[in-house]
Amino acid sequence: MKVQGKRIGFGLTGSHCTYDAVFPQIKRLIDEGADVMPVVTNTVKMTNTRFGEGAEWIKKIEELTGHKAIDSIVGAEPLGPKIPLDCMVVAPLTGNSMSKLANAMTESPVLMAAKATLRNHKPVVLGISTNDGLGLNGANLMQLMAAKNIYFIPFGQDAPFQKPNSLVAKMDLLLETVEAALEHTQFQPVIIEKFRDDE
Repeated sequence: MKVQGKRIGFGLTGSHCTYDAVFPQIKRLIDEGADVMPVVTNTVKMTNTRFGEGAEWIKKIEELTGHKAIDSIVGAEPLGPKIPLDCMVVAPLTGNSMSKLANAMTESPVLMAAKATLRNHKPVVLGISTNDGLGLNGANLMQLMAAKNIYFIPFGQDAPFQKPNSLVAKMDLLLETVEAALEHTQFQPVIIEKFRDDE
């Protein structure tokens, strides 16, 4: 199913090094006719890193989407009953937020938006970026992979010899994953060879 005319929530969590890979995919959604509503965690808003300042990223996503970023749990709650989304994307999804989502801990605007979307039986698409995907967080990852209405952007090890537990989504497959999720289908293959340490 195409995304034209669809209202898509887009949640950012605190994997700052991944934003440069994610923002072009937000533009792809918009170019394909989606109405994208940005949602951010407090970490995105308040943290300044070598990858940019929080305020700069908020400004960029607001300019790109034409919507003010939702940055509070109260602001995200209406995405369930009053402003229902056709799909909610969370990319990047950190291991911290992944563990909370898997265990029903709704403590950020992004997780509230995901919960609100699942409550409406609509798809939630996750683009993981975690150094612990094959570590303790592996159980949470598998729990989410088995959950109804949750779909994953294909992912793989980004540095299997340097960081053997690290998993990162191939963000340039975001649009295709969303299109499949709107048909309640997981885009395949979901586990891919992403990078190699010796490249």
